[in-house]
Amino acid sequence: MPNLFLWRSNRQLKRLLSFALIFCISAIGFSCTANSSNPNSQVSPTSSPQKVVTETLNVAIIPWQSLKEQEQKLQPLADYIQRTMKRPVKFQIAKDYETAVNLLVEEKVEMAYLAALTYIKANERNANIKPLVLPIDEITGRPWYTSVIVADVRKGIKSIKDLKRKKIAFVSPSSTSGFLIPLNGLQKQGINPTRDFTHIRYSGSHDKAETALVKGEVDAIANDKASFLRAQTEGKLSAANYKIIWESDPIPTGPIVINTNKFTPAEITQLQQALIDAPIGVVDVSGSKSAGYTLAKDADFQVIRQIYNQMKSITIPEK
Repeated sequence: MPNLFLWRSNRQLKRLLSFALIFCISAIGFSCTANSSNPNSQVSPTSSPQKVVTETLNVAIIPWQSLKEQEQKLQPLADYIQRTMKRPVKFQIAKDYETAVNLLVEEKVEMAYLAALTYIKANERNANIKPLVLPIDEITGRPWYTSVIVADVRKGIKSIKDLKRKKIAFVSPSSTSGFLIPLNGLQKQGINPTRDFTHIRYSGSHDKAETALVKGEVDAIANDKASFLRAQTEGKLSAANYKIIWESDPIPTGPIVINTNKFTPAEITQLQQALIDAPIGVVDVSGSKSAGYTLAKDADFQVIRQIYNQMKSITIPEK
């Protein structure tokens, strides 16, 4: 007679083994499905998920010309950078040159359109600030331009020496073409601004300096050549009444600079390439005619830095 207890025990054991086998197969299948749908599910200790940058890119701009004109020129560039970098872009036109530097140095913005001198001042205060690209000037076909002193010839001004006892407007103590370089040129020709000018003012922008000249509030202005030629073309400064009486050696164009601590190396390369590839219609934010961008490096500004270091102790107050 068969042992019923033993048979029942074997039958229960078989059932348990069957359930266990089904559970194991199901678990293995689930594990394979999870791994195949997410190949990065097992991250090595030295790797990390790719960061998706969505933060706003804040950009400071020094005031080259009227606020309205600059705002009109900035929108196409903002749209282009936002589309290329896939992150929102916010431009802030600073009230003056010093504010633009402070915004960058104090890390309230990550990127800025500056002039050579303002870049040097910013880099002096924060070593993480580096030039990214330089605009190529349409007039020179190179990443440089020139500073000029423009005079009202009706005031009997034909040369630098005729500026004695006259009224002059600079742009800003932080302007390259509107202060540092022409001041250096004046001193080389024996002009002491504090002693020799009857009136000195800082207009705040090239556009405002030109307006002061037209209104007769000053007899001469420090300017950049591109701004002067544009004002002539627009009929603001007539060729008969306003002449260039001095012109500088080449000056590096105003760089686009970034705080390198706020970008990965890949992002820096991407931003550089985006600007170099930018359509001509979106690169002109300073009022100067630009033919695109080229790569920039700190050494490009060494000559300007040397002049600045020689003259940084000189203060020219308004009077």
